[in-house]
Amino acid sequence: VQLQASGGGLVQAGGSLRLSCAASGSFWRVSYMGWHRQAPGKQRELVASIFSGGNTNYAESVKGRFTISRDNARNTVYLQMNNLKPEDTAVYYCNVNYRMSSSQGERPYWGQGTQVTVSS
Repeated sequence: VQLQASGGGLVQAGGSLRLSCAASGSFWRVSYMGWHRQAPGKQRELVASIFSGGNTNYAESVKGRFTISRDNARNTVYLQMNNLKPEDTAVYYCNVNYRMSSSQGERPYWGQGTQVTVSS
């Protein structure tokens, strides 16, 4: 599995960014897709997640501002980030759980991070 993330960058407070992460390679199905972030000196934390059926989960700090979605046909997950705040500054990581076949269990995989910087 390979994960290609894009969409990070520098934005002013109140602005918006859209992250995307595409899974490719030889696998049967991707179930869970999520975004985590890690700010300097802090632990990595879950930002948002989405399952193949559409169920979503958000960190309290981003509820109402961020929206996670996915395109199952393209095995791609998106994170629309609106009304960004300086405290959203972090490296954002995409991660997935996937299966190589219907008879095998899920495996986690993490992509390389993309930097999001929000200036005040």
